[in-house]
Amino acid sequence: MRRQAIEDIIEALKQGEEPVLSQEDFPCFSEGATQGNPNISPESAARIARQMDARDLPVFERALQAIDRNEQAWIGFKFVYDAQTAVANVDNEVTKKYGEQGSADGLDAVFFCNDAKEIVCARVPSPRDVFQMKDCTRGPSMHTEQFDGVTWCSAALQEKVRVWLLGASDAAAEVAALADHVGFKVVAVDYDPAYLNPERFPSAQRVLLGSFDELDGIAADPSDYVCVLTRGHMFDPEGCLWAARNNVAFAGMMGCKGKNETVRGICLSRGMTEAQWDAIKRPIGLKFGAKSPAELAIAIVAELVDVRYRQRYDEAARQKHELSLGR
Repeated sequence: MRRQAIEDIIEALKQGEEPVLSQEDFPCFSEGATQGNPNISPESAARIARQMDARDLPVFERALQAIDRNEQAWIGFKFVYDAQTAVANVDNEVTKKYGEQGSADGLDAVFFCNDAKEIVCARVPSPRDVFQMKDCTRGPSMHTEQFDGVTWCSAALQEKVRVWLLGASDAAAEVAALADHVGFKVVAVDYDPAYLNPERFPSAQRVLLGSFDELDGIAADPSDYVCVLTRGHMFDPEGCLWAARNNVAFAGMMGCKGKNETVRGICLSRGMTEAQWDAIKRPIGLKFGAKSPAELAIAIVAELVDVRYRQRYDEAARQKHELSLGR
């Protein structure tokens, strides 16, 4: 989310004006995100904005701090469409008990929540509200629509992680679709328009090269991820060398052991160090027997999600995450 968007909201609230919650900064209100949900629509952003006032300032002031500290954090929204039902709903014999009250009140709310489960909200939430505030930071989830009368959504404060797909292979096309779906910013790179086209990569930014020798004309950020997925592994060395030179946060490539040794030899002969080679995950993706391009994409994107969580969590949350996975 743009820092300027939060600053503009703060200024509007201080001036007693109605803030703007744009779909660019709050994609949870977009047509795509709200499609099929009878309780939230793009117009919901204006509804919540009309109700906000100076009491909500601490929410957005805390959000500014989170952006500056690079915390994993969200701005969340509570929407009540049936006040009486929202308050009356309580947990049943299946779910964990959070008291004899559902929602704390029959009113909409905006709140801040980070991965340490710190919550800032102008209204005092019920224990049930607190649980759902934490849960809705995952995006649409099984608990978002758990109770009649109230629903939840959220927008991440951190920018999307950019994933470079070097090569427009069938596996890369599957990775592009799935990575976009789980919140990555995808850039696909190749030299052949027969493979790198809108039909195969409709949601990705596409970078068409004359050849993979032109990769050095592109710069990646240290926070980016790189997946080396060239067709037939023909240009994997160029991809690995580019990832190393740009010192990206994560890089991985496909390929069997024998193929990887061939790529290693080429990379080392072109100046890559052993430490840089060891930093490239080989083969990329979590292991569960994936074979087809679609299955490989699931394995690869699963690893990207895992890396993203580990890098964005604070130390306490990271340790909890690792423990939950038995690592």
